[in-house]
Amino acid sequence: MSFRGKFFILAISAVIAIYALVGGVLSPLATRAQQPINDAGAQIRIFESVLQHIQNDYVDEPNLEKVRYGALRGLASGLDPYSSYLTTDQVKDFQNAKTNNKVGIGAEFSQVSSYLYVVSVVKGSPAEKAGLKAGDVIEYIGNKATRDISLYDARQLITGDAGSEVSVRVLRAGAKPQTIKVVRGKYSIPQVEAKIEEGKIGVIKVYSLEDGEANDIRNQVQNLTKQGVQKIVLDLRGVAVGSLQEAVSTANLFIKDGELAKVIGKENKVVKSFAADPGKAIFDGKVVALIDLGTAGAGEVVASAILERKRGEVVGERSFGSGTEQQLFTLRGGDGYLLTTAKWASPGGTPFLGEERTNSGVKPSVEVKKPDTPEPVEVEELIDQQEEQNQNPQPDASPTPAAKPVPVKQEDVQLKKALELLQDKAQGAKAGSGE
Repeated sequence: MSFRGKFFILAISAVIAIYALVGGVLSPLATRAQQPINDAGAQIRIFESVLQHIQNDYVDEPNLEKVRYGALRGLASGLDPYSSYLTTDQVKDFQNAKTNNKVGIGAEFSQVSSYLYVVSVVKGSPAEKAGLKAGDVIEYIGNKATRDISLYDARQLITGDAGSEVSVRVLRAGAKPQTIKVVRGKYSIPQVEAKIEEGKIGVIKVYSLEDGEANDIRNQVQNLTKQGVQKIVLDLRGVAVGSLQEAVSTANLFIKDGELAKVIGKENKVVKSFAADPGKAIFDGKVVALIDLGTAGAGEVVASAILERKRGEVVGERSFGSGTEQQLFTLRGGDGYLLTTAKWASPGGTPFLGEERTNSGVKPSVEVKKPDTPEPVEVEELIDQQEEQNQNPQPDASPTPAAKPVPVKQEDVQLKKALELLQDKAQGAKAGSGE
Protein backbone atom coordinates (compact mmCIF):
# COMPACT_ATOMS: atom_id res chain seq x y z
CA MET A 1 0.00 0.00 0.00
CA SER A 2 1.35 3.44 -0.89
CA PHE A 3 2.03 6.19 1.64
CA ARG A 4 -0.88 8.16 0.23
CA GLY A 5 -3.18 5.17 0.64
CA LYS A 6 -2.10 4.58 4.24
CA PHE A 7 -2.50 8.28 5.01
CA PHE A 8 -5.97 8.29 3.52
CA ILE A 9 -7.06 5.30 5.61
CA LEU A 10 -5.78 6.94 8.77
CA ALA A 11 -7.40 10.23 7.85
CA ILE A 12 -10.82 8.84 7.15
CA SER A 13 -10.84 7.20 10.53
CA ALA A 14 -12.70 10.38 11.43
CA VAL A 15 -15.83 8.66 10.23
CA ILE A 16 -15.68 6.21 13.09
CA ALA A 17 -15.85 8.91 15.73
CA ILE A 18 -18.73 10.68 14.01
CA TYR A 19 -20.50 7.41 13.33
CA ALA A 20 -20.19 6.44 16.99
CA LEU A 21 -21.47 9.83 18.19
CA VAL A 22 -24.55 10.04 15.98
CA GLY A 23 -25.50 6.39 15.80
CA GLY A 24 -23.99 4.65 18.80
CA VAL A 25 -22.57 2.00 16.50
CA LEU A 26 -19.51 1.44 18.63
CA SER A 27 -21.04 2.17 22.03
CA PRO A 28 -18.93 -0.46 23.84
CA LEU A 29 -15.80 0.93 22.21
CA ALA A 30 -16.74 4.57 22.73
CA THR A 31 -17.06 3.96 26.46
CA ARG A 32 -13.61 2.41 26.59
CA ALA A 33 -12.10 5.26 24.56
CA GLN A 34 -12.78 7.79 27.35
CA GLN A 35 -9.51 7.28 29.20
CA PRO A 36 -7.79 9.99 31.29
CA ILE A 37 -4.50 9.56 29.44
CA ASN A 38 -6.14 10.42 26.10
CA ASP A 39 -7.98 13.59 25.20
CA ALA A 40 -10.87 12.06 23.29
CA GLY A 41 -12.43 15.44 22.61
CA ALA A 42 -9.32 16.70 20.86
CA GLN A 43 -9.15 13.57 18.72
CA ILE A 44 -12.80 13.90 17.72
CA ARG A 45 -12.27 17.52 16.68
CA ILE A 46 -9.39 16.42 14.43
CA PHE A 47 -11.59 13.69 12.97
CA GLU A 48 -14.39 16.18 12.34
CA SER A 49 -12.00 18.49 10.50
CA VAL A 50 -10.73 15.69 8.26
CA LEU A 51 -14.27 14.49 7.55
CA GLN A 52 -15.26 18.02 6.50
CA HIS A 53 -12.32 18.15 4.09
CA ILE A 54 -13.36 14.80 2.60
CA GLN A 55 -16.93 15.98 2.15
CA ASN A 56 -16.07 19.47 0.89
CA ASP A 57 -12.75 19.15 -0.94
CA TYR A 58 -12.34 15.58 -2.20
CA VAL A 59 -12.31 15.59 -6.00
CA ASP A 60 -15.21 13.10 -6.37
CA GLU A 61 -18.38 12.46 -4.44
CA PRO A 62 -17.15 10.19 -1.61
CA ASN A 63 -18.88 6.89 -1.00
CA LEU A 64 -19.23 7.20 2.76
CA GLU A 65 -20.03 3.52 3.20
CA LYS A 66 -16.67 2.58 1.66
CA VAL A 67 -15.04 5.32 3.68
CA ARG A 68 -16.51 3.81 6.84
CA TYR A 69 -15.22 0.33 5.95
CA GLY A 70 -11.75 1.72 5.32
CA ALA A 71 -11.82 3.68 8.54
CA LEU A 72 -12.89 0.67 10.60
CA ARG A 73 -10.07 -1.39 9.15
CA GLY A 74 -7.63 1.44 9.82
CA LEU A 75 -8.61 1.62 13.48
CA ALA A 76 -7.99 -2.09 14.02
CA SER A 77 -4.55 -1.90 12.44
CA GLY A 78 -3.45 0.47 15.19
CA LEU A 79 -4.22 -1.97 18.01
CA ASP A 80 -2.55 -5.39 17.86
CA PRO A 81 -2.27 -8.23 15.31
CA TYR A 82 -5.20 -10.13 16.80
CA SER A 83 -7.82 -7.36 16.77
CA SER A 84 -9.61 -7.01 13.46
CA TYR A 85 -12.57 -5.49 11.66
CA LEU A 86 -14.86 -8.19 10.22
CA THR A 87 -17.27 -7.75 7.34
CA THR A 88 -20.82 -9.10 7.58
CA ASP A 89 -19.79 -12.31 5.81
CA GLN A 90 -16.75 -12.70 8.05
CA VAL A 91 -18.91 -12.31 11.14
CA LYS A 92 -21.10 -15.16 9.92
CA ASP A 93 -18.03 -17.29 9.17
CA PHE A 94 -16.61 -16.55 12.60
CA GLN A 95 -19.82 -17.55 14.32
CA ASN A 96 -20.00 -20.76 12.26
CA ALA A 97 -16.30 -21.61 12.46
CA LYS A 98 -16.91 -24.91 14.21
CA THR A 99 -19.27 -26.14 11.53
CA ASN A 100 -17.39 -25.34 8.34
CA ASN A 101 -15.15 -27.81 6.53
CA LYS A 102 -12.22 -25.50 5.84
CA VAL A 103 -8.74 -26.75 6.70
CA GLY A 104 -5.41 -25.06 7.13
CA ILE A 105 -1.80 -25.97 6.42
CA GLY A 106 -0.38 -26.56 9.89
CA ALA A 107 1.33 -23.30 10.77
CA GLU A 108 0.82 -20.67 13.45
CA PHE A 109 0.88 -17.06 12.23
CA SER A 110 1.16 -13.54 13.58
CA GLN A 111 2.04 -10.14 12.13
CA VAL A 112 5.39 -8.39 12.28
CA SER A 113 5.84 -4.97 10.64
CA SER A 114 2.40 -5.47 9.01
CA TYR A 115 3.54 -8.66 7.22
CA LEU A 116 2.32 -12.20 7.87
CA TYR A 117 4.91 -13.98 9.99
CA VAL A 118 5.30 -17.73 10.55
CA VAL A 119 5.66 -18.28 14.30
CA SER A 120 5.83 -22.08 14.18
CA VAL A 121 5.20 -24.98 11.82
CA VAL A 122 3.66 -28.29 12.89
CA LYS A 123 5.90 -31.30 12.34
CA GLY A 124 4.58 -33.44 9.50
CA SER A 125 2.02 -30.86 8.39
CA PRO A 126 1.41 -29.71 4.79
CA ALA A 127 3.30 -26.50 5.63
CA GLU A 128 6.42 -28.36 6.74
CA LYS A 129 6.28 -30.75 3.79
CA ALA A 130 6.08 -27.79 1.39
CA GLY A 131 9.13 -26.17 2.98
CA LEU A 132 7.72 -23.40 5.19
CA LYS A 133 9.81 -22.62 8.27
CA ALA A 134 9.37 -20.72 11.51
CA GLY A 135 10.62 -17.17 10.98
CA ASP A 136 9.49 -16.97 7.34
CA VAL A 137 7.87 -13.73 6.22
CA ILE A 138 4.97 -14.25 3.83
CA GLU A 139 4.86 -11.33 1.44
CA TYR A 140 1.96 -12.53 -0.71
CA ILE A 141 -0.86 -15.06 -0.41
CA GLY A 142 -1.79 -15.64 -4.02
CA ASN A 143 -1.88 -12.09 -5.38
CA LYS A 144 -2.79 -10.48 -2.05
CA ALA A 145 -0.05 -8.50 -0.31
CA THR A 146 -0.15 -9.44 3.37
CA ARG A 147 0.87 -5.93 4.46
CA ASP A 148 -2.47 -4.67 3.09
CA ILE A 149 -4.71 -7.10 4.98
CA SER A 150 -5.35 -8.06 8.58
CA LEU A 151 -4.09 -11.21 10.27
CA TYR A 152 -7.68 -12.46 10.30
CA ASP A 153 -7.99 -11.89 6.54
CA ALA A 154 -4.68 -13.67 5.96
CA ARG A 155 -5.76 -16.70 7.96
CA GLN A 156 -8.95 -16.89 5.93
CA LEU A 157 -6.94 -16.86 2.71
CA ILE A 158 -4.65 -19.61 4.02
CA THR A 159 -7.53 -21.95 4.89
CA GLY A 160 -9.69 -23.64 2.29
CA ASP A 161 -11.03 -26.94 1.04
CA ALA A 162 -8.94 -30.03 1.69
CA GLY A 163 -6.84 -30.86 -1.36
CA SER A 164 -6.85 -27.32 -2.71
CA GLU A 165 -3.63 -25.37 -3.14
CA VAL A 166 -2.49 -22.04 -1.75
CA SER A 167 0.53 -20.19 -3.10
CA VAL A 168 2.66 -18.00 -0.83
CA ARG A 169 5.65 -15.82 -1.62
CA VAL A 170 8.22 -16.21 1.15
CA LEU A 171 11.01 -13.92 2.28
CA ARG A 172 13.65 -15.71 4.32
CA ALA A 173 16.85 -14.39 5.86
CA GLY A 174 19.90 -15.43 3.85
CA ALA A 175 17.89 -16.73 0.89
CA LYS A 176 16.29 -15.43 -2.30
CA PRO A 177 12.52 -14.83 -2.28
CA GLN A 178 10.64 -17.93 -3.30
CA THR A 179 7.10 -18.99 -4.06
CA ILE A 180 5.92 -22.03 -2.14
CA LYS A 181 2.77 -23.93 -3.02
CA VAL A 182 1.06 -25.73 -0.15
CA VAL A 183 -1.73 -28.27 -0.50
CA ARG A 184 -4.28 -27.74 2.23
CA GLY A 185 -5.17 -30.82 4.21
CA LYS A 186 -5.84 -32.33 7.59
CA TYR A 187 -2.87 -33.13 9.77
CA SER A 188 -2.17 -34.52 13.22
CA ILE A 189 0.00 -32.85 15.81
CA PRO A 190 2.64 -35.38 16.91
CA GLN A 191 2.23 -36.98 20.30
CA VAL A 192 4.51 -36.15 23.20
CA GLU A 193 7.86 -37.90 22.88
CA ALA A 194 10.32 -38.93 25.58
CA LYS A 195 13.85 -40.29 25.74
CA ILE A 196 16.58 -40.79 28.32
CA GLU A 197 19.98 -39.13 28.02
CA GLU A 198 23.25 -39.76 29.86
CA GLY A 199 22.95 -39.26 33.61
CA LYS A 200 19.39 -40.59 33.65
CA ILE A 201 18.02 -37.30 32.40
CA GLY A 202 14.64 -37.50 30.76
CA VAL A 203 13.87 -35.32 27.75
CA ILE A 204 10.20 -34.69 27.01
CA LYS A 205 9.44 -33.13 23.64
CA VAL A 206 6.10 -31.28 23.50
CA TYR A 207 4.50 -30.25 20.20
CA SER A 208 1.36 -28.51 21.41
CA LEU A 209 -0.68 -27.86 24.53
CA GLU A 210 -4.12 -28.57 23.17
CA ASP A 211 -6.72 -30.48 25.16
CA GLY A 212 -5.37 -33.79 26.45
CA GLU A 213 -1.68 -32.95 26.10
CA ALA A 214 -1.12 -32.34 29.82
CA ASN A 215 -2.31 -35.86 30.55
CA ASP A 216 0.06 -37.26 27.91
CA ILE A 217 2.94 -35.32 29.47
CA ARG A 218 1.94 -36.69 32.88
CA ASN A 219 2.12 -40.24 31.52
CA GLN A 220 5.56 -39.62 30.04
CA VAL A 221 6.85 -38.17 33.33
CA GLN A 222 5.56 -41.18 35.24
CA ASN A 223 7.12 -43.62 32.76
CA LEU A 224 10.46 -41.83 33.00
CA THR A 225 10.48 -41.83 36.80
CA LYS A 226 9.76 -45.56 36.81
CA GLN A 227 12.98 -45.93 34.80
CA GLY A 228 14.97 -44.03 37.40
CA VAL A 229 14.92 -40.56 35.87
CA GLN A 230 15.43 -37.82 38.46
CA LYS A 231 15.95 -34.80 36.18
CA ILE A 232 13.88 -33.64 33.22
CA VAL A 233 14.32 -31.36 30.20
CA LEU A 234 10.93 -30.07 29.07
CA ASP A 235 11.29 -29.09 25.41
CA LEU A 236 8.74 -26.37 24.60
CA ARG A 237 10.41 -25.13 21.42
CA GLY A 238 7.90 -24.45 18.68
CA VAL A 239 4.94 -24.85 21.05
CA ALA A 240 2.62 -22.03 19.99
CA VAL A 241 -0.73 -23.82 19.96
CA GLY A 242 -2.82 -24.71 22.98
CA SER A 243 -5.15 -23.56 25.71
CA LEU A 244 -4.37 -21.64 28.86
CA GLN A 245 -5.91 -24.32 31.06
CA GLU A 246 -3.84 -27.07 29.46
CA ALA A 247 -0.69 -25.00 29.93
CA VAL A 248 -1.50 -24.44 33.60
CA SER A 249 -2.16 -28.16 34.08
CA THR A 250 1.24 -28.93 32.54
CA ALA A 251 3.05 -26.46 34.76
CA ASN A 252 1.26 -27.94 37.78
CA LEU A 253 2.94 -31.31 37.11
CA PHE A 254 6.24 -29.72 38.12
CA ILE A 255 5.11 -26.96 40.52
CA LYS A 256 3.16 -27.82 43.65
CA ASP A 257 2.30 -24.41 45.10
CA GLY A 258 1.85 -20.74 44.27
CA GLU A 259 0.39 -18.98 41.25
CA LEU A 260 1.08 -20.37 37.78
CA ALA A 261 -0.47 -17.79 35.44
CA LYS A 262 -2.78 -14.81 35.21
CA VAL A 263 -5.18 -13.25 32.75
CA ILE A 264 -4.85 -9.46 32.58
CA GLY A 265 -7.73 -7.27 31.45
CA LYS A 266 -8.47 -3.57 31.10
CA GLU A 267 -6.25 -1.21 33.10
CA ASN A 268 -3.95 -4.12 33.99
CA LYS A 269 -6.54 -5.62 36.31
CA VAL A 270 -6.24 -9.34 37.03
CA VAL A 271 -9.29 -11.00 35.49
CA LYS A 272 -8.33 -14.49 36.59
CA SER A 273 -5.43 -16.21 38.31
CA PHE A 274 -4.42 -19.86 38.35
CA ALA A 275 -2.89 -21.47 41.44
CA ALA A 276 -1.11 -24.81 41.64
CA ASP A 277 -2.93 -27.77 43.15
CA PRO A 278 -0.42 -29.64 45.39
CA GLY A 279 -2.17 -32.93 44.68
CA LYS A 280 -1.50 -32.67 40.94
CA ALA A 281 2.27 -32.17 41.15
CA ILE A 282 4.06 -35.43 40.32
CA PHE A 283 7.72 -34.50 39.80
CA ASP A 284 9.99 -32.73 42.28
CA GLY A 285 13.38 -33.36 40.64
CA LYS A 286 15.40 -30.77 38.74
CA VAL A 287 13.76 -29.29 35.64
CA VAL A 288 15.05 -27.26 32.71
CA ALA A 289 12.66 -25.85 30.07
CA LEU A 290 13.71 -25.17 26.48
CA ILE A 291 12.16 -22.28 24.54
CA ASP A 292 12.82 -20.53 21.25
CA LEU A 293 11.28 -17.92 18.97
CA GLY A 294 8.56 -20.41 18.02
CA THR A 295 7.40 -20.75 21.62
CA ALA A 296 4.28 -18.65 22.13
CA GLY A 297 1.06 -18.48 24.09
CA ALA A 298 0.52 -21.73 25.97
CA GLY A 299 4.21 -22.64 25.76
CA GLU A 300 5.09 -19.31 27.36
CA VAL A 301 2.71 -19.97 30.23
CA VAL A 302 4.64 -23.12 31.23
CA ALA A 303 8.08 -21.56 30.74
CA SER A 304 7.27 -18.42 32.74
CA ALA A 305 5.83 -20.49 35.59
CA ILE A 306 8.99 -22.59 35.82
CA LEU A 307 11.13 -19.46 35.71
CA GLU A 308 9.22 -17.18 38.07
CA ARG A 309 8.41 -19.90 40.59
CA LYS A 310 12.16 -20.63 40.64
CA ARG A 311 11.47 -24.22 39.73
CA GLY A 312 14.31 -24.45 37.24
CA GLU A 313 16.25 -22.77 34.45
CA VAL A 314 14.77 -21.75 31.10
CA VAL A 315 17.27 -22.21 28.25
CA GLY A 316 17.15 -20.87 24.69
CA GLU A 317 15.94 -17.69 23.02
CA ARG A 318 13.37 -15.09 23.97
CA SER A 319 9.98 -16.51 22.99
CA PHE A 320 7.69 -14.84 20.47
CA GLY A 321 5.16 -13.20 22.76
CA SER A 322 1.46 -13.90 22.33
CA GLY A 323 -1.49 -15.27 24.27
CA THR A 324 -4.62 -13.16 24.00
CA GLU A 325 -8.38 -13.46 24.24
CA GLN A 326 -10.75 -11.77 21.78
CA GLN A 327 -14.41 -10.84 21.94
CA LEU A 328 -16.63 -10.16 18.94
CA PHE A 329 -18.66 -6.95 19.05
CA THR A 330 -21.31 -6.91 16.32
CA LEU A 331 -22.31 -3.59 14.78
CA ARG A 332 -25.64 -2.37 13.49
CA GLY A 333 -24.90 -3.20 9.88
CA GLY A 334 -24.04 -6.83 10.64
CA ASP A 335 -20.30 -6.31 10.48
CA GLY A 336 -18.21 -6.45 13.64
CA TYR A 337 -15.06 -5.85 15.61
CA LEU A 338 -12.95 -8.67 16.98
CA LEU A 339 -11.15 -6.99 19.87
CA THR A 340 -8.46 -8.23 22.22
CA THR A 341 -10.02 -7.91 25.68
CA ALA A 342 -7.47 -9.84 27.77
CA LYS A 343 -3.86 -11.02 27.73
CA TRP A 344 -2.23 -14.10 29.20
CA ALA A 345 0.46 -13.29 31.69
CA SER A 346 3.15 -14.83 33.88
CA PRO A 347 2.58 -15.55 37.59
CA GLY A 348 3.96 -12.08 38.32
CA GLY A 349 1.43 -10.47 35.98
CA THR A 350 3.68 -9.66 33.00
CA PRO A 351 1.73 -10.12 29.72
CA PHE A 352 3.50 -12.11 27.03
CA LEU A 353 2.25 -9.78 24.28
CA GLY A 354 4.12 -6.49 24.67
CA GLU A 355 4.21 -3.35 22.58
CA GLU A 356 7.82 -3.96 21.58
CA ARG A 357 9.95 -7.03 20.92
CA THR A 358 12.13 -6.16 23.92
CA ASN A 359 9.23 -6.56 26.36
CA SER A 360 7.40 -9.44 24.68
CA GLY A 361 7.61 -13.13 25.40
CA VAL A 362 9.71 -14.89 28.03
CA LYS A 363 13.38 -14.09 28.43
CA PRO A 364 15.39 -17.25 29.16
CA SER A 365 17.54 -17.40 32.28
CA VAL A 366 20.26 -19.01 30.15
CA GLU A 367 20.38 -17.55 26.64
CA VAL A 368 21.52 -19.88 23.87
CA LYS A 369 20.72 -18.79 20.32
CA LYS A 370 20.43 -21.06 17.34
CA PRO A 371 22.51 -19.77 14.41
CA ASP A 372 19.65 -20.07 11.93
CA THR A 373 16.94 -18.32 13.94
CA PRO A 374 15.87 -14.97 12.42
CA GLU A 375 14.64 -12.36 14.88
CA PRO A 376 11.30 -10.63 14.21
CA VAL A 377 13.08 -7.30 14.56
CA GLU A 378 14.98 -8.18 11.36
CA VAL A 379 11.80 -8.30 9.30
CA GLU A 380 11.92 -4.62 8.35
CA GLU A 381 15.54 -5.02 7.26
CA LEU A 382 14.56 -8.05 5.21
CA ILE A 383 11.75 -6.11 3.52
CA ASP A 384 14.05 -3.18 2.79
CA GLN A 385 16.58 -5.51 1.17
CA GLN A 386 13.86 -7.05 -0.97
CA GLU A 387 12.55 -3.65 -2.13
CA GLU A 388 16.09 -2.55 -2.96
CA GLN A 389 16.62 -5.70 -5.04
CA ASN A 390 13.33 -5.07 -6.86
CA GLN A 391 14.44 -1.55 -7.73
CA ASN A 392 17.97 -2.58 -8.73
CA PRO A 393 17.81 -6.14 -10.09
CA GLN A 394 21.21 -7.73 -10.64
CA PRO A 395 21.74 -10.16 -13.53
CA ASP A 396 22.96 -13.60 -12.60
CA ALA A 397 26.73 -13.72 -12.75
CA SER A 398 26.70 -17.28 -13.98
CA PRO A 399 23.94 -19.16 -15.78
CA THR A 400 25.41 -22.46 -14.67
CA PRO A 401 23.14 -24.06 -12.06
CA ALA A 402 24.77 -24.38 -8.67
CA ALA A 403 25.36 -27.78 -7.14
CA LYS A 404 22.67 -28.83 -4.72
CA PRO A 405 24.00 -28.35 -1.19
CA VAL A 406 24.36 -31.42 0.96
CA PRO A 407 22.28 -30.99 4.13
CA VAL A 408 24.35 -30.92 7.28
CA LYS A 409 22.78 -31.85 10.59
CA GLN A 410 23.45 -29.07 13.06
CA GLU A 411 24.22 -29.71 16.68
CA ASP A 412 21.35 -28.94 19.03
CA VAL A 413 23.22 -26.37 21.12
CA GLN A 414 20.19 -25.52 23.23
CA LEU A 415 19.51 -29.09 24.29
CA LYS A 416 23.23 -29.57 24.89
CA LYS A 417 23.27 -26.63 27.30
CA ALA A 418 20.19 -27.90 29.12
CA LEU A 419 21.80 -31.31 29.63
CA GLU A 420 25.01 -29.68 30.85
CA LEU A 421 23.09 -27.71 33.45
CA LEU A 422 21.39 -30.83 34.76
CA GLN A 423 24.65 -32.74 34.70
CA ASP A 424 26.28 -29.88 36.66
CA LYS A 425 28.91 -29.49 33.94
CA ALA A 426 28.41 -25.77 33.45
CA GLN A 427 28.93 -23.81 36.63
CA GLY A 428 28.16 -20.14 36.25
CA ALA A 429 26.86 -20.67 32.75
CA LYS A 430 23.97 -18.25 33.02
CA ALA A 431 23.94 -15.68 30.25
CA GLY A 432 21.25 -13.57 31.89
CA SER A 433 18.45 -13.63 34.39
CA GLY A 434 14.71 -13.48 33.94
CA GLU A 435 13.14 -10.07 33.89
